[in-house]
Amino acid sequence: MVRRGAAALTAAALLAAIPAAAAPVRDAHLAAMAGRLFPSLRGRTLAGAVRQRRIADCAAAAPCLVEAAIWRDDEREALARDAGAAADDVRREVDGLNEVLRVYGVGKLPRYPLIDGSDEAFGSAGFAAKVADAVMLATMQRNDPAVTGDPSLSLALALLDANGKDAAIAFEPLGQRYNAGAIAKARGMDWSRFRYSAIIALGVGPEDIATPLSARGKANVRLAADAFDQGLAPFIIVSGSAVHPRDTPHVEAVEMRRALIDRFGIPADAIIVEPYARHTTTNLRNATRQLIVLGAPLDRDTLVVSNTAHIDAIASPAFTARNQRELGYQPGRIGSRPAPNAITFRPDAASRRVDPIDPLDP
Repeated sequence: MVRRGAAALTAAALLAAIPAAAAPVRDAHLAAMAGRLFPSLRGRTLAGAVRQRRIADCAAAAPCLVEAAIWRDDEREALARDAGAAADDVRREVDGLNEVLRVYGVGKLPRYPLIDGSDEAFGSAGFAAKVADAVMLATMQRNDPAVTGDPSLSLALALLDANGKDAAIAFEPLGQRYNAGAIAKARGMDWSRFRYSAIIALGVGPEDIATPLSARGKANVRLAADAFDQGLAPFIIVSGSAVHPRDTPHVEAVEMRRALIDRFGIPADAIIVEPYARHTTTNLRNATRQLIVLGAPLDRDTLVVSNTAHIDAIASPAFTARNQRELGYQPGRIGSRPAPNAITFRPDAASRRVDPIDPLDP
């Protein structure tokens, strides 16, 4: 038996034992993760002499390698200056990359500690083993054409991979797996026939791992089905990931879709699954992204439905402040409230912006 903690130390020997190939193998999963989280950093020449030396000085010591890979402010700014028009994107992605390194490699408390971060306790043997495993993976994928540039990019992706945190791409290709019928239906749609471009049904996670759809989630499904039956919108967007409780196998959007079809007879091509959102802020942001995919006009309102307390929160100034604090912008404009459990939302194209500071829901 080989001890897991020795993985980083044996990676070089393992690589030496593998015959050289004519072309390095490409990991499609790794490529998808890199493209989703760090599109502006892929293919960019990142490494400078100081960074290279700092990383090389660590030899094979996993904790040292993680610390050395974290970008300093001056290094980030130098990279951003060289990026021209993409400078803001580069800064945001470097900050996200650093967050992954610190949370999964150093033990920093994540923004949402109840649902994020390593499953191993910081300082434990299990946490150290995960970091060592990630260093092993990063060493093995160093020539992978899916990852180019500074070693920090490969290491950040390896840390997510070692922890099984691939939620950012877990449902891709989403348009083919769940939403192909709706996308086809939207072609040539006369959106002016409807009061709203879509009904957005928000997920409400159960508090136990055995329950697929909570009672409040079921209530939201009924609200959405009723609004659809009234002809208020041509589509229902169900939004919510596998969030509560932590490590639940049940995805809110998928379960709501099933209930809409099985219990209310809503046509599958009238339902858009948005299975990534883990917060109310990203419910609205990610729903906007799906509207853009559909080609829906962004100058028309949607109707958001949920329980009254949830809608109260969306209508509050605190929600506007939270969007600004956590997303850095407003995903759209909150409008009128036609019912206690419904509120209008006018989407904004700013929601396209990807933010890897939350790598499970960027």
